Amino acid sequence: MRSMLRSNFEPGSSQWTMRRTQWRALGIAEEDMEKPKIAVINSSSDLAICFSHLDEVARKMKESILAAGGLPFEIRTSAPSDFITSAGHNGGYILSSRDLIVNDIEVAVEGAQLDGMVCLASCDKTVPAHLMAAARLNIPTLIVACGYQPSGSYHGHHCDIEDVFLQAGHYKAGKITFEQLKEMSDVAVRGPGVCPGMGTANTMQMVCEALGMTLPGTTPVLANSARMWDTVKAAGQRIVEMVWENVLPRDILTYDSFVNAVMTVLSVSGSINAAKHLQAVASEAECNVDVYGLFAKYAGQVPLLTAVRPNGEYLIEDLERAGGTRAVLKQLESFLLRGARTVMGTPMEELLKGVTVADEDIIRPINRAFSWKPTIVLVKGSLCPEYGIVKLAVADDRPLKFSGRAIVYESREDAIEGVKNGEVKPGHVVVLRGLGPRGTPGMGTASALIFALDGAGLGEQVAVITDGQLSGLVNKGIVVGEVSPEAAVGGPLALVQNGDAISIDVDARMVNLDVPDEELNKRRAQWKAWTNGDERGWLAIYRKLVRPLSEGATLAR
Repeated sequence: MRSMLRSNFEPGSSQWTMRRTQWRALGIAEEDMEKPKIAVINSSSDLAICFSHLDEVARKMKESILAAGGLPFEIRTSAPSDFITSAGHNGGYILSSRDLIVNDIEVAVEGAQLDGMVCLASCDKTVPAHLMAAARLNIPTLIVACGYQPSGSYHGHHCDIEDVFLQAGHYKAGKITFEQLKEMSDVAVRGPGVCPGMGTANTMQMVCEALGMTLPGTTPVLANSARMWDTVKAAGQRIVEMVWENVLPRDILTYDSFVNAVMTVLSVSGSINAAKHLQAVASEAECNVDVYGLFAKYAGQVPLLTAVRPNGEYLIEDLERAGGTRAVLKQLESFLLRGARTVMGTPMEELLKGVTVADEDIIRPINRAFSWKPTIVLVKGSLCPEYGIVKLAVADDRPLKFSGRAIVYESREDAIEGVKNGEVKPGHVVVLRGLGPRGTPGMGTASALIFALDGAGLGEQVAVITDGQLSGLVNKGIVVGEVSPEAAVGGPLALVQNGDAISIDVDARMVNLDVPDEELNKRRAQWKAWTNGDERGWLAIYRKLVRPLSEGATLAR
């Protein structure tokens, strides 16, 4: 047993002696020190409801691992919540926290030479961070989705946290009262867990299952439900088995599994943030796959099979009841690369045998798809030579062309003020720049601008182009997000001036800056590279090391 576990050192050696001394003082029995040592990665925090149940999940997980013959160690990491942690430095701590978590995990798990990990996935950035850490460390790892929050109702209608987020923009435009906004915020969240729509958190938890990194049939799930607790118990058993079977993440995170994950995101109209997160996981896994290219390739080839809020009227509870990710994968079976391995040690095709879909009106078969028109569209052109991303509503029949004159803003606050004071007018292309991974640093969120435009009744009358990220939800009007290269590194977005002509053709996948090359060359010669701002500490480090979105915005090695 000892020779098979990297955590077991030579008896009598300095490392063995010091470890034994520490662990005996913790009350760990002699015989337990020989068992597989499993990290229970817990991003618990009192700051956000997303994480408020994780301490109890960790406790139950440790009990399950002990019962299965393992020795669990709880490891704490940062716990970023988009709605809480975005307050500082223009939201720069959000995306950057993903990579901080990865390094948190590396320090604790690799430093201690533990044998495996079970990761308690919750809010948006913890899920990709756990996948990235698994890919980097390449020790047996199981991701456990800890569930979505129950929502409330307001005046007899469904009300969740994303509704409140949208209505905050409407309040700024005077469309609802302050009291109405407060009343909605009082009832929107009725328990712990992640946002209940098809936003980034639920998308990424489903991605974990599509990649083969979770137990099959476990996403999405209501937080603190009996089904979630059954998963916790089963995961504790399985992670110990995975250590003995040597089931490694890099054997699972292959080209085929990334294709399956991209297809799944397209089939549920998931969050556009999945693209950069999957690219980051591929980078950490040293898997040579262009995830953005996969999204571009399969958009239009993979049908939309479900329409969960905000893409449609179904709730995430409906998707779970209909069979969840496993049922989506079953409907997609003819498209999938079914030989991809999973944490069960078997290929995906084995896990789909005998699977039935509980409700084929919610998760539709291919021949009754909601739509074959893509809702996640990657665009290119002279304004975004690498990629920009457009998120569309289900079966969106709006004209997907827009030409107009640029009105340029260097900050989200200035842009929102421009909407409020009437600077932004119908026909404008609002350019919001400096929000990319290096510009913020950490990638600022442009969603507040989108909601402000919607609240002002301009959502369908203007277009928006930004190097910032969006909430992962459906946008109003034509919005091109995550433009790359970003302005802070001298991408074409940095050269745009007020009044420049910009043309967007989503169907043709094109976004162009209609300015003569001679003029652009003149501007480029005058452009000055961004220097570090007044950031200190983590954000200063992140700005220096972050790589482009095309590489997942991971940190330079």
